[in-house]
Amino acid sequence: MTLALSQVFRGPLKLVIFDCDGVLVDSEETCCRLCAQAAREAGWNVPDALAVQTFSGMSLATIQPMIERNAGKKLGAEWEPTMQQRFVAAMKEGVEPVSGVHAMLDAVQKLGVPVRVASNSSCEEMDVKFEKTSLSPYFDGRIHSARDMGVPKPRPDVYLKAAEAEGVLPCECVVLEDSDPGAKAAVDAGMACVMLRAPEKALPDWKGVERIEKLSDFPHILSELIKVAS
Repeated sequence: MTLALSQVFRGPLKLVIFDCDGVLVDSEETCCRLCAQAAREAGWNVPDALAVQTFSGMSLATIQPMIERNAGKKLGAEWEPTMQQRFVAAMKEGVEPVSGVHAMLDAVQKLGVPVRVASNSSCEEMDVKFEKTSLSPYFDGRIHSARDMGVPKPRPDVYLKAAEAEGVLPCECVVLEDSDPGAKAAVDAGMACVMLRAPEKALPDWKGVERIEKLSDFPHILSELIKVAS
């Protein structure tokens, strides 16, 4: 077990929880670009080139006041549901799985560890994403939406809900994330967190956070955790 994960993980490994966007489905850039477009419509000039940097990992509930502050205008109560429908429509047009995700999930299944998804996306949005990317069979009935709960990440509620639904303790869970708000949610939930992140991008300095650079590395980490805890 790596030093970083050992600071939080107590084992045995009873649940793996996946974020959705940027971890399973390559949808984050599309959603961030839609947010940048909405910001420009409101009067805040966020170019598409800065969309991911500006909005990655954030919920619509956080993005709306951010745009309002920078645009100097209120967007109204219908902004969030309107953006949600823009996301769903974009996903129906087509979305790709993150490279290597099916092989990774097959390898995790062979380890015999239960899996769940906990995302800031709505269940409606994830249903479309998973259908389009052939991921639905992996997570049937095991999807949790922080948006639908009304407590988006970086609040830890959605991760705690996933653990509760599985009947396990947070310290027996490992989360796979890619954004800082998501990782903060996992850490505050008391879970070990592995981040899918390029080597040139720094990791947040929080206990229990480990880096992988490609999805194929994740089953190896889980296998090591299983060995240590057995």
